[in-house]
Amino acid sequence: MLSSIREAVTSSVRGSSSVRSNMSTYLHNLDVPTKKATFGMACFWAPDALFGATLGVVRTRVGYCGGTKNNPTYRSLGDHTEAIDIDYDPNVITYSQLLELFWQNHDPTARNKLQYTSIIFYHDEDQKEAADKTLKDQQKRHKASIVTKVIPFKEFFDAEDYHQKYRLQQHPWLCSEIGVGKTSPLLKSSHLAARLNGYIIGQGGVAQFNKEAEQLGLEGQVRDYVRKLVEENEGNGLIC
Repeated sequence: MLSSIREAVTSSVRGSSSVRSNMSTYLHNLDVPTKKATFGMACFWAPDALFGATLGVVRTRVGYCGGTKNNPTYRSLGDHTEAIDIDYDPNVITYSQLLELFWQNHDPTARNKLQYTSIIFYHDEDQKEAADKTLKDQQKRHKASIVTKVIPFKEFFDAEDYHQKYRLQQHPWLCSEIGVGKTSPLLKSSHLAARLNGYIIGQGGVAQFNKEAEQLGLEGQVRDYVRKLVEENEGNGLIC
């Protein structure tokens, strides 16, 4: 499966106007058709790193979803839940594969407060059907009751800039080198930022990074800096 995903990713990158033959341009804009997936799975920093480093994911952003309060903020969340909003290339990764990652990377039985609860926000009936099926399958694997809800997506409110690509922002030199500032729109739109936000805590792994680095436009000190972090952190799991 991974080899076919990598081949599809390479094909997508070759078709992107953001890449020049000399690789001097960082791959912020991956210009491919995308679909949406939106999940609530506890603190949103962890899934932002997880999905950001997943082959087939084009961009990510974190925010608040599912409630009725208008323009929620982290300090005034109302009835919303922390969520990750994903743009993915369906020619590279399927919604079912994203659901697998959703279930594998958080505890769907944890009775957290609403801010950190488990939710699948479906964007169409196909997603609803897939989500409902996996929820039933997952319940068979857990002794405790699953609290995950499957509800329609309505509106997504972006979280504050300091939450976007949180792990990446802990490396100001790297952010400066790739042109992503603390208030830059690229924190939410950049393909490269999404990737690096996962790679620097070991998500994706060294082998995947080595194959992708050139396509992402990484070279020299920037490439070596990130590779060292991937090597140090691979296998450490998600943190929030």
